[in-house]
Amino acid sequence: MKQSDIVKQLSDKELSLQLVLSQMIMLGLTFLLSFLLFERVNEWLDYFSFQISDFVFYGLVPGLFIVLIDLLLMKVFPRKYYDDGGINDRIFRNRSVGGILVIALLVSVSEELLFRGVIQTEFGYIVASILFALVHFRYLNKPVLLVSVIFISFYIGYIFVLTENLFVTMIAHFTVDFVLGLIIRFQK
Repeated sequence: MKQSDIVKQLSDKELSLQLVLSQMIMLGLTFLLSFLLFERVNEWLDYFSFQISDFVFYGLVPGLFIVLIDLLLMKVFPRKYYDDGGINDRIFRNRSVGGILVIALLVSVSEELLFRGVIQTEFGYIVASILFALVHFRYLNKPVLLVSVIFISFYIGYIFVLTENLFVTMIAHFTVDFVLGLIIRFQK
């Protein structure tokens, strides 16, 4: 059975629950791997820096750039190339702005903590970027979506290489998810 068929069988509430559960699993993996791989808990603190200029220059601006590229690709390619089985549409279409904000925050924090905070710091940029793309397996048979998620993964991973600041990657990731969620929500 294809993932899109499984998703069609789920109610919106069940789909939301699955999303939250997957993010909780990622957070659990983050804490487990951190405990196993990091010598000191303090190592986490080294990857959080409060620099407003970095938030804007390396977080917000790249996030908006990614959204702009995505929107341009959506104009160039037919909708079928961007169809993820209706998952994103189902997640965001009938959700409030506050609900979209919460989902984007949960996803950006849990995924960036795991992929940049643990995997990239311990196993490197390429491994983390490839694993991040593979976790979005529903895009594997959609070349445009696959190229897009690979680009985003390597781009955000590179931002972490430059800044070594998880707040920055979270902001970039959050910006992409939140703005695209709003676009889906208010799309005619």
